[in-house]
Amino acid sequence: MQFNPRYVLLNPKLFHHQLPKPLKSAKAGHFNEALAHQLQWSDQDKAQWVEICSGQKTFTEFEPLAMVYAGHQFGQWAGQLGDGRGLLIAQILDQNHQTIDLHLKGAGATPYSRMGDGRAVLRSVIREYLAGHALNALGVPSSNAVGFTSSEQGVQREKLELGAMMLRTSDCHIRLGHFEWINQYQPELLPEFVDKCIEWHYPDCLKAEQSVLAFATQVIQRTAVMIAKWQLVGFAHGVMNTDNLNITGSTLDFGPYGFMERFRPNWINNHSDYQGRYTYQQQPSIGHWNVWNWLNNLIPLKKDSAEKEQFKADLAQCLEHFETTFLEHYTLGLCQKMGLPSIHKDSFNCGMAFLQILQTEQLDYTGSFLRLQNKEYEAIKDDCLDRRQFESFLTQYQAIREHQEIAELDQEMQLANPQYILRNHMLQIAIERAERNDFSEVDRLFKLLSQPYLKQSDLERVEDLKPLPSDVAEIMVSCSS
Repeated sequence: MQFNPRYVLLNPKLFHHQLPKPLKSAKAGHFNEALAHQLQWSDQDKAQWVEICSGQKTFTEFEPLAMVYAGHQFGQWAGQLGDGRGLLIAQILDQNHQTIDLHLKGAGATPYSRMGDGRAVLRSVIREYLAGHALNALGVPSSNAVGFTSSEQGVQREKLELGAMMLRTSDCHIRLGHFEWINQYQPELLPEFVDKCIEWHYPDCLKAEQSVLAFATQVIQRTAVMIAKWQLVGFAHGVMNTDNLNITGSTLDFGPYGFMERFRPNWINNHSDYQGRYTYQQQPSIGHWNVWNWLNNLIPLKKDSAEKEQFKADLAQCLEHFETTFLEHYTLGLCQKMGLPSIHKDSFNCGMAFLQILQTEQLDYTGSFLRLQNKEYEAIKDDCLDRRQFESFLTQYQAIREHQEIAELDQEMQLANPQYILRNHMLQIAIERAERNDFSEVDRLFKLLSQPYLKQSDLERVEDLKPLPSDVAEIMVSCSS
């Protein structure tokens, strides 16, 4: 590995050094060899992956640390938070010379654990391991993981579960909540912290006349693009607190997430979300709220009252980029999924009409786009109670596609519509087997989701292709992990 330790260059008030607390009787779960290769792991590193991913081996080049930050949780100020069960154990360079964080999850209690035990359970580790892998393969910016380990160590949640650890990778673990913590508890650290964020993650902004405004604009745009990509693949994060979004617009912190199956935009996939704040349909507006809140934490960079008022106005202009960026990327992506020309004035409305049918008829989101792609129009209509509504849509759809480069549009559809998503019941089967020390289903899903846009008849199973029957209760996911 090529180490590039830089977070330790910040003020030590922003973190706490400590070693991980290894799991007892750690054993191999799954290893992402392709990612390890991308991260330039040596053969020796790969041979010791179980020791690294279970907290038994650390590196002299980087002293592990837990970050402190704060946040708004479900819209309410939650005060000081931080890495309560994770440690940054290294920062290294990948093959593209990009700095990547290695973050060990389930590494034991830290000063920021509050009442937690600092551990992670096998169930939640598998969910995050496969979700990050799935999103990356779908082309959605996300954290990933080199591997995870299981153990015989019991961890108490609603019931006694198996303890586990995962070595997560991300281009950044600096969250919007870092800025909230600094402003609340150590405001004198803000200028240097912002400067380092720009230098490390947005160096092009240093060339701008006002680097902070350029930085703010890019954070907002990347966040909007990420959420547009979530919406297009039907991903619901489930817990979009300000401490769960980072500054580079890559998905972070998988808790009670879910991939949309039957198209219900108001589906609550987090059973702790009593008000439905973090449903699929709310994600764009919550993303906007989060970056608006974050911008307020940049205002103290200006001390002079006159400068501050102008700075507020400038930041408000930065925020205007969120909606335009989101709509641009979502509209283009939806047109690609539909096989419609994005420049046609009626394409977006036609896409919305199709989504309305999916919602009204409770059809499978991913499967219905595949049927449309394969021109299985009669099959879709047969699943509709309101056949006339579908016929009306189809008339408009075919009229827009008429006189277009159909082969080119069809090719775009194939690149935009995955054959496979990570359905909750697929995950549950893998988890139940892993809890019996059988990781074969984790491995099968890992391989299947590595190429989600490619039909893989040799790997797929019937349950990979459709939602649970409508008379079978959905799997609800809790925040406990």
